[in-house]
Amino acid sequence: MADPKSLLANEGASNPTTGASGTADAWWNIDWNKWLDHEHVGAHAGKVVGALAVLFGGWVLAGWVSRMTYRSLKIAKIDETLSRFLTKFAWWSVLVLAVVVCLGIFKVETTSFAAAIGAVGFAIGLAFQGALSNFSAGIMLLMFRPYKVGDVIVVGSQTGKVDEIDLLTTTLDTPDNRRILIPNASIFGNTIENTSFHLTRRVEITVGAGYAADIDQTYEVLMRSVCAVPGILSDPVPEVVLLELGNSSVNWSVRAWTTTADFGLVKQRTLRAVKLAMDQAGIEIPFPQMDVNLRGPATVSVSQPASSSNHKAA
Repeated sequence: MADPKSLLANEGASNPTTGASGTADAWWNIDWNKWLDHEHVGAHAGKVVGALAVLFGGWVLAGWVSRMTYRSLKIAKIDETLSRFLTKFAWWSVLVLAVVVCLGIFKVETTSFAAAIGAVGFAIGLAFQGALSNFSAGIMLLMFRPYKVGDVIVVGSQTGKVDEIDLLTTTLDTPDNRRILIPNASIFGNTIENTSFHLTRRVEITVGAGYAADIDQTYEVLMRSVCAVPGILSDPVPEVVLLELGNSSVNWSVRAWTTTADFGLVKQRTLRAVKLAMDQAGIEIPFPQMDVNLRGPATVSVSQPASSSNHKAA
């Protein structure tokens, strides 16, 4: 059998009008024959299969390592927020290691691309300034821990229970069961109110009584009503404080302490008890009003509208 190289050379020599194109076609054919060689294809097929096996094994190993990490942290009674962060970090670390092993199978030297990787990283950093600021804010939140998973916080105009603290966002569940994702940079640069940090909270209600009501009687009525509310703590003791003499009412502040978990329920009970007690005692809760006194006879002038005939004459 004739050698393909000699046949291609003879064809190019016998057909001088197609010399350049014929030679190019010959080289393309030679490259494809080389790549389609059984030994070459077999070697690359083995590498591909090995890389896929490494990726699959890395995926399985990452899941196992993340589960073991989470269980170990739970046994060690590590905070839930930090446990989830370390679990995700372990999962991604194993996957990155699997990718590096796959590059080694194909004999890709990652060290030779250090400069290119650095330049690409710089460009990505400029393009993702917002994401990087959220990432750094997430690290600061995990370090200083102003709140943790399960706390109820108020950030800006949003109130909710913390479900998860990620590297870029914090997930909140609102009281009406809405899911809100807030960027960490917006949280770290804002005022954070953690309403569930302490075990107890103070319920405070402001109520106004009419000027005709007796002050001592009003005090006794308010004190009895707040002390009878279920869920009120005896220590610290409830308080009834005279705040001010307002424009339309004598303003009082009813204060009592309860557990953080029962705060909303106890506040509703206290409002109801105060209103019912003042109604039963006949103490008026006035609304803002203004009395206008006219001294001397009042003169009211009414102007008549011009007649239609006058308008027509005009």
